[in-house]
Amino acid sequence: MSSRVPLPVSVAVVAALTAGSALAQVQLTLPEVSQRATVSQQVGLTEVTVTYHRPVARGRQIWGGLVPYGQVWRAGANENTTIAFSTPVTVADKEIPAGTYGLHVIPGEREWTFALSTVSWAWGSFTYDPAEDAVRVTAPAEDAPPAEVLTYTFDAPTADSVAVTLHWGTRRASLPVQIATHDVVLASIRRELRGPAQFGWQGWNQAARYCLANKVELDQGLQWAERSVALAANMTNLMTKARLLEAKGDAAQAATVRERAMKLATEAEMNAYGYQLLGEGKVDEAITAFAKNVKDHADSWNVYDSLAEAYATKGDTSRAIELYTKARGLAPANQHARIDGELAKLKK
Repeated sequence: MSSRVPLPVSVAVVAALTAGSALAQVQLTLPEVSQRATVSQQVGLTEVTVTYHRPVARGRQIWGGLVPYGQVWRAGANENTTIAFSTPVTVADKEIPAGTYGLHVIPGEREWTFALSTVSWAWGSFTYDPAEDAVRVTAPAEDAPPAEVLTYTFDAPTADSVAVTLHWGTRRASLPVQIATHDVVLASIRRELRGPAQFGWQGWNQAARYCLANKVELDQGLQWAERSVALAANMTNLMTKARLLEAKGDAAQAATVRERAMKLATEAEMNAYGYQLLGEGKVDEAITAFAKNVKDHADSWNVYDSLAEAYATKGDTSRAIELYTKARGLAPANQHARIDGELAKLKK
């Protein structure tokens, strides 16, 4: 026999209605009319990401109709569009911190105002407050090929900038974003060199070569090169140090370091150095490097092959044919077809 006490009728009815109400509020996951999208662009080491919902035109007048002129708009559908930066960036000459921002637009017939709000979690633009803007920028609106679905693209990307473009209907406008890429990279290098990379010569050499290649922070680059050499002196990091000294105007010290590097060079290192020179258009210097490899490693087919390529680049066909022929005589069978191809081109 049950020990439960029956509920009064009124209480039972309320309980049933409450349960029914709770069940009625359960929402199923169904496709959204304006589908969610995320697009990203990497600029240097900086990731720029736009997350938005994509409304569809469906024959409606968009600008000045569905999206009124002069009124703030969520720059998409549903919750506000967001734009995120993984590092600090500059918009309209104002630096803004890394983070996620609500992206709103005030469209006009000839120009649009982009507003990046510090509030990124709002629904639409209903609670948008200009006082919460991180930055505002006005950009010209231009005619564009018809786009049925709202689209964000990243246009004209460079090493330190990109234009974030909103395109819907027959109009589009772009938000210009600039990144101090060298500052970002150098900060990243310093951070990584406090981790496992600090224990090997390669990381310090990579850091030094970044400074050399981009002509930034040459003093810092030289310090990093010296740290690499202190861990394990080899041709690669000594040549980096020599080139940094040369870039700083110390040709005499650079020559001393380069001479030391040459004495330590392995066949592979000298070969790589020769191709580096060849890539820089320093053909005679490349020939000198490859010729040293031939002298030091006369039993290697690869050294003759590389020197032949350098002479072919210089236009000395007869010397190139002679060296490719020597390389073929020493090379393994899987290299014969390629070398034969080079010889055939030279003999035309």
